[in-house]
Amino acid sequence: MPWKKFFKWFRGIFGKRKAIRLGLYGPPNSGKTTLANKICRDWTGEEMGKTSEVPHETREVQKKEHVVVESDGKKIEMNLLDMPGIATKIDFEEFLGFGLSKSEAQKRAKEATKGVIEAIKWLEDVDTALVVMDSTDDPYTQVNITIIGNLEARDIPVIIVANKIDLKDAKPEAIKEAFPQHPVIEVSGLKGDHVEDLYRAIAKHSR
Repeated sequence: MPWKKFFKWFRGIFGKRKAIRLGLYGPPNSGKTTLANKICRDWTGEEMGKTSEVPHETREVQKKEHVVVESDGKKIEMNLLDMPGIATKIDFEEFLGFGLSKSEAQKRAKEATKGVIEAIKWLEDVDTALVVMDSTDDPYTQVNITIIGNLEARDIPVIIVANKIDLKDAKPEAIKEAFPQHPVIEVSGLKGDHVEDLYRAIAKHSR
């Protein structure tokens, strides 16, 4: 085989960058799946998963592979991972107010607890993390601090998403003040506001 053809073949086999594993982390109902659905619709034409007002709708890691994001002339191929919401305590009684029966609530709480454990295990395999926060909530929570601390300890690039900026009482500046060491992108996953800024950040900070 001629050398030029050999090197072209070699680069084709070994030089292609693998798809990054991009994990969406955050507390329940911060809008992770809504944002994941928006990303998937933009770049694949399909949605990631079901959303609901009931906490812990996502109780297993949801995956969408080969999502190719283009921004500023750069292409990033991602395997998108929508993680179950992280919580320090899951009580079945919190679901009763949403109309679930006791048995349904207990089942949901058990599945949600397993989902939290699964999401934490995935920390070992994520290349870049989007930490999604509801910008109407206080960012100084044990969950947020714990998630970011665990990602930092593993030297995983973090992009914080100040979500739900379409709501009247949104305060994304509070998130920026709480976590100045990381890029904070203000978006509305529901309405799609400023998602282009998020795509630029993913292209810039992912590895």
